[in-house]
Amino acid sequence: MRLRSLVVSTFAFATFPFPSLSSAMSHALFIGTYTNSGSKGIYAVSFDPATGRFDAPQVAAETTSPTYLAFSPDQRHLYAVSESAGMAVGFAVSADRTQLTPLDDRQPAAGKAPCHLMTDRTGRVLFVSNYHTGTVGSIPIAPDGRLRAPATLIQHTGSSVDPDRQTSPHAHSVTVSPDNRFVFACDLGTDKIYIYKIDLATATLQPHDPAFVSTPAGVGPRHFAFSPDGAHAFMISEMGGTLTSYRYDAERGTLHPLDTQSTLSAEFPGKNKSAAVRVHPNGRFVYGSNRGPDTIAVFRFEEGTGRLSLVEIVPCGGPNPRDFALSPDGRWLIVAHQDAGTLKAFRVDSETGRLTATDAVAQVPAPVCVLFAN
Repeated sequence: MRLRSLVVSTFAFATFPFPSLSSAMSHALFIGTYTNSGSKGIYAVSFDPATGRFDAPQVAAETTSPTYLAFSPDQRHLYAVSESAGMAVGFAVSADRTQLTPLDDRQPAAGKAPCHLMTDRTGRVLFVSNYHTGTVGSIPIAPDGRLRAPATLIQHTGSSVDPDRQTSPHAHSVTVSPDNRFVFACDLGTDKIYIYKIDLATATLQPHDPAFVSTPAGVGPRHFAFSPDGAHAFMISEMGGTLTSYRYDAERGTLHPLDTQSTLSAEFPGKNKSAAVRVHPNGRFVYGSNRGPDTIAVFRFEEGTGRLSLVEIVPCGGPNPRDFALSPDGRWLIVAHQDAGTLKAFRVDSETGRLTATDAVAQVPAPVCVLFAN
């Protein structure tokens, strides 16, 4: 397939039925890792919500630095970026969700240091962001789940105000809109959220009009998530330590900023890099992780006004919480501590959004992505 190259100046999704674990009450998780610290690749972990305990993690697939993971819509296939190799790879998921079988379909991720990926909502295209080169790519997916050669390579251009981290573009995430018409790509280096139109017939991306939404200078947009009803979206900034709510105009494919709040305590004086953002299944609460104070910030979201109000900021139980995830029923939050090599479980109060730490911990080397299978 011909690679289409574009220069531009200016990904939470639905799941579908799948065979259950041997214990119907258990949650199955896949954990992405860095493999330069003793890890072998992607790990499978079972978590029992009745007891609040993890089973012993096991290697689901050996692969190089699978730092972000994403399911196909039917959860029969799992895709990972290989950050150090600059590749995207696919796997078939076993019925018990403990093993991943390589599809032998490694494809270039359209840049260096791929750091995020997501399929479209039909499972026909995989989108990838590449941090070092500031590029976004689209990769067609064959009917059997295998990846084909990239169809689009989009090069971001520009810079922003930070002399150390914003001298060039750094595409950090790709998030598909609920209506499956657009991809929103956060770029830390240019302080923009780029908007691309999806062409499913050709598995390509084209710049939208408007082509981007600007964020305040120096904040460094990192991750992006839609509300369950698809009417709002949220962006966490890595460098600014902020959470911003947006109204999503599906007809026009545009974002309208509504409110911005700090994810940090006013008393925290040190350096911070905020990381992941997640929305509770009931749509009333939004969570963000902070690497520095090593905390999770909890916000209540008021749909009528679009405002965010801080509920609490809680210690996450370990250093460098690069990622975390909420269980599909919204009762549990699992956070990955990259530097400690641990996963920790928190109970979630669906009425207040508050988190309660448990003593449930699992050991996984350098965990950096948490993906619930059920």
